[in-house]
Amino acid sequence: MLMYPQINPVMLNLGIFKIHWYGFMYMLGFLFFLFVGKWWVKKYQHPFITPKIIDDMLLYGVLGVVLGGRLGYCLFYQPAYFFSHPLDILKTWDGGMSFHGGMLGVFVAIYLFAHKLHRRFLEISDFLAPLMPAALFFGRIGNFINGELWGKLCSPNLPWGMVFPQSGIMLPRHPSELYEALGEGLILLAILWVYATKQRKVGQVSAVFMIGYGVIRFVIEYFREPDSFLVGFTAKTGLSMGQWLCIPMIIIGVIIYYVATKKAIELK
Repeated sequence: MLMYPQINPVMLNLGIFKIHWYGFMYMLGFLFFLFVGKWWVKKYQHPFITPKIIDDMLLYGVLGVVLGGRLGYCLFYQPAYFFSHPLDILKTWDGGMSFHGGMLGVFVAIYLFAHKLHRRFLEISDFLAPLMPAALFFGRIGNFINGELWGKLCSPNLPWGMVFPQSGIMLPRHPSELYEALGEGLILLAILWVYATKQRKVGQVSAVFMIGYGVIRFVIEYFREPDSFLVGFTAKTGLSMGQWLCIPMIIIGVIIYYVATKKAIELK
């Protein structure tokens, strides 16, 4: 078994100004979108998105991810606490971001940006979908550095089983943050890049992202320890909050893919 390395969550301490690893990981995700997105546009000659548009799109995306992710976590996971401690909503450096909330925030940002460009929502989301798993990868690495969202107890014989002292139990657990970095990040990134490099109907790439993320996250949730304040909810329903939030995501993804494919067939 392995011992969690107890990484200092503060990357750089300049006295009154501190740079946290968690925030730095988010910045890497945004930089990936900026530079790789511009490379993608040039390589595949996107019909209407230009490098300048990507610069503007990044601002919308950052606001959508940060505001949606934080508010989603507060509303989906600990509404009572944050209603009682509203100023703690601002403490994003302590962790506590919801992917599903961030996704809803990005949806709002995409809608506003698509309206600005006089384009369809799914035309913008199809471009963004292959770039999003990289941001998820960096975000999960940030969770690991923060020593949060660890997994359930596992067999002592599991070679990568890891003891998280902050959990209060000196027994090996699944490093579920790394599972998610691998699954939601690198594996989903590879799937979408292979899929999106060929000509697809509008909406299909977005649908594959939603289905792929939903399925991968749903499975990995079986290895992830529920937050202490949601243990009762998970025990009562048999599914974690993350799994419940993935179900509508998968269903919507299937519907989008079906409609996009059916329209393509009808046009032939």
